[in-house]
Formats: sequence, structure tokens, C-alpha cells
Amino acid sequence: MQRLLVTGGAGFIGSNFVHYVMSTTDNFVTVLDKMTYAGNLESLKHLPADRFRFVKGDICDQPLVDELVAAHDVVVHYAAESHNDNSLQDPRPFLDTNIIGTYTLIEAARKHNKRFHHISTDEVYGDLELDDPERFTENTPYNPSSPYSSTKAGSDLLVRAWVRSFGLQATISNCSNNYGPYQHVEKFIPRQITNVIDGIRPKLYGKGENVRDWIHANDHSSAVLAIIDKGLIGETYLIGADGEKNNKDVVELILQHMGQPRDAYDHVIDRPGHDLRYAIDSTKLRNELGWQPQFSNFDAGIEDTIDWYRANEDWWRPQKAATEAKYKEQGQ
Repeated sequence: MQRLLVTGGAGFIGSNFVHYVMSTTDNFVTVLDKMTYAGNLESLKHLPADRFRFVKGDICDQPLVDELVAAHDVVVHYAAESHNDNSLQDPRPFLDTNIIGTYTLIEAARKHNKRFHHISTDEVYGDLELDDPERFTENTPYNPSSPYSSTKAGSDLLVRAWVRSFGLQATISNCSNNYGPYQHVEKFIPRQITNVIDGIRPKLYGKGENVRDWIHANDHSSAVLAIIDKGLIGETYLIGADGEKNNKDVVELILQHMGQPRDAYDHVIDRPGHDLRYAIDSTKLRNELGWQPQFSNFDAGIEDTIDWYRANEDWWRPQKAATEAKYKEQGQ
């Protein structure tokens, strides 16, 4: 049994990882989360009390981080400010959490000689043209385009520098767009699903041509566990499930699975700085660590996600009205 410290574990991807660890291992998990708007303790209900602990706190709090890191075997760093649109409104929290927070954690991991895994995003690579046959690999140059992606790129480079300069026992993963349970309704897929549940027509940004490489959060979690268990120190692994879909196709698929006409949506103004296309080549992860996604079929993953939001309205309902009011102000 290992003791895992999971930062940002009350957020979307972090909470999915905690549930996955609880159901597939005997590890003990401590979640450290600041509980910003993206954190939700309801996402951590029904976990075994003898294997789970929650600590409310900031990853920039050096004494707290030092104490927690010292008491655990592995640090899994999910905590991040992560909404691109928010980073354009107010970049400062992204610098604090993504840069200073990561620095605070890797310093503690270095001091106590702990295994560290850093969760990052494919957005650090910028975007690709819609007709470009290339996909991102571990060797793709960084070309971030927003305060969010540039601070994530900076945090990746800090981790790499600490590995080389100080021997930090770290690995990095960059993952494509996640979907699945416990995702805030401000995000694209749950926003459309919950709109249909509420009898509201889904909203498609711009022409809907922007492409994302979608992966179910459970598959992200299984990949992270594989990297922690078998990954080589200092290496970066890209996580993707070959799920390239443009936003128009995703909205139409959601409508189809929810028994609505495929064209029952409205076009709204595009998101500012909306990257065209992300696409991940996860060959290294699959070949070297033997990882495979469970939801390689996007239809099956969307069906699973729709079922979860239908069954868990009490989880997402409190966020919904305020989220839609904010989008309405933006003409979206």
C-alpha cells in the first residue's frame, strides 16, 4: 500500500482519479484542495474512511505542503487553474497556482525525496491546423497561446529543471481534453448535456469546426497510475484515446443519444482565442507502459457520461443557473 497525496482532488479530473484509485488499488489517498469554484466535496462522497482523508488548503502554503508531502510516498499534482476563458479575464490566479504552487510542491518533494507526478495539458503545444496530419508527440515544441497554457507550460519546465538540477523523482503527463463524471457544467460537454436535460437548446461556439482529442476521465486515471507505477523518472508521456471530434459532431452526437434531432442546437459567438485543433499521439505510453484506453469508442463514453448526469442532477444543479447567466452575459 502506498500513501498518495493528490492535489486538486476535489476538482473534475482529480476526483475521478481518486475514485479510480479507491476502486482499483489498496492505496491511501489524501486530497489537498483549496476549494475554489471548481472544487466540490460532493465529488468525494462515499469513499472509504479508513483509506481517505481530505485537507482544505492551498498548494502555495509552504508549511502545510511540507508537512503533507513528508507524510506521503507519492505526490500526484492535479491542482491547477484550468479554464482558458477565465485566464483571459484575470491571469493572476493562474500564475499563483500553476507556477508558484508547482514550485512549492516540487521543493517539498525534493526536500523529502518523494516520487512526484505532474499532470499537464496538450494545450502547452499550441494548436494544429484542421487539415494537418500531424499530432502532438513528446518532442513537439511548446507554443502556448493563453495565460492558462503558458503557465502550465512554465510548470512543466520547472518540473523538468528540478529533475535535471536536483534529481527530483518526477514524471510528467500531458493529456488531451477530458470528459466524464464530476465535470463542472461550464465545460463544453456537460454544458450541452445539462442544457438538453433542462429543455434548452445546446450552444455551439462559432462554426463548431474546432477539434479536440477527447478522452474519458477514467482512461486518464488509468494512464496516470501506469506512469506512477512503471514510468521512467524524468520522462514525459502523452495521454490520448484517438478521440478526435469537432465540436459540431460532439453536439450532434449528444443530441442523438438524448433522443433529440441532431440539428436542435443554436450557434453562438465563438470563444476568444479559440484554438483550432488538438491531437495526441500516445504511442510512447502504449508501447512502453502497455496502457490501453477502456473507452476507445467515443459513442460509448458519451453514453456513459449522459447517464451519469441524468442520474446525478443533485450534483450539478446548484452550479447550473449561475453558469448559464455568465455565458448569457458573454453572448454564448
